[in-house]
Amino acid sequence: MAGAFDMAFCGAGRKGETIMLGTWVNVVAVLGGGSIGLLIQKGLPQRLSDTLMKGLALCTIYIGISGSLKGQDTLKLILSVVIGALIGEGLDLDRKIQWLGNWVERRFSKKDGGVSVAEGFVTASLVFCVGAMTIVGSLQSGLTGDHQMLFTKSMLDFVSSMIFASSLGIGVLFAAAFVLVFQGSITLLAGLAAPFLGDVVIAEMTCVGSVLIVGLGLNMLGLTKLKVMNYIPAIFLPIVFCLLW
Repeated sequence: MAGAFDMAFCGAGRKGETIMLGTWVNVVAVLGGGSIGLLIQKGLPQRLSDTLMKGLALCTIYIGISGSLKGQDTLKLILSVVIGALIGEGLDLDRKIQWLGNWVERRFSKKDGGVSVAEGFVTASLVFCVGAMTIVGSLQSGLTGDHQMLFTKSMLDFVSSMIFASSLGIGVLFAAAFVLVFQGSITLLAGLAAPFLGDVVIAEMTCVGSVLIVGLGLNMLGLTKLKVMNYIPAIFLPIVFCLLW
C-alpha cells in the first residue's frame, strides 16, 4: 500500500520531487489570497480591481505566447484546434460547465440577504479551473515534473482570489478544494500515462494549450467572448496526430 502511495505521488527520476507540488502550491495560493480578501471586507476599489485584472490578463497572454512557441508543426496545431472545436461544440462543454455551476448554486445556495456561499464557490471554481492553463500546467507537472506553469497560475489565482473573496465572500475559499481535486486528478492521470507520451507530443500539446491561454487572456481583457472550454479537447489531439505521422 505504501509503495502504491509513493508511486502515485512521486514520479520516478524526478529527484524526489512531488508531482502534486504545483497543485498544492495553487491550493495554498487560493486559500491565502481568499483569506486576505475576506479581511478586506468592504472590497477593493473598482478602479484598482479593474487595473489588477487587466494586468493579470496581459501576463496570461504573455504566458500563452511563450508556450505556443514550443510547437514545431503548425499543421498539427491547426488540425487540433479545428477538430477540437468541433468536438467541444458538439459536446457543448461550456454549457455543461455552466449547468454544473447552476446546479451547485441551486443545491447548496443559502442566502441571507447577501452573496451566497455557493455563488462564490462556483464563480471562483470556474475561473481557477476552467482554462487551458490548468490543463497544460497539470499535464506538465504530471509528465515532466515541471511545475513552472502551475506556479505562475498560482500567483494569478492568489490575486484573483483576493479580489473575488473581497466581494463574493467565504465561498471563494471552498474553491480551493475543487482546484485540488480537478488539477490533482489531471496531474496523477498524466503521470500514469507518462510512458506513452514523448517530448514531441508534450511540446505539441503545450503549444495548442498555450494558444487557448492567449484566448483566455483576451477574454479577461474583454476583447473577446470565446468559449474557451469548448476548445479544450484540442489539447489532447496532438497525441493522435503524433501517432499517425
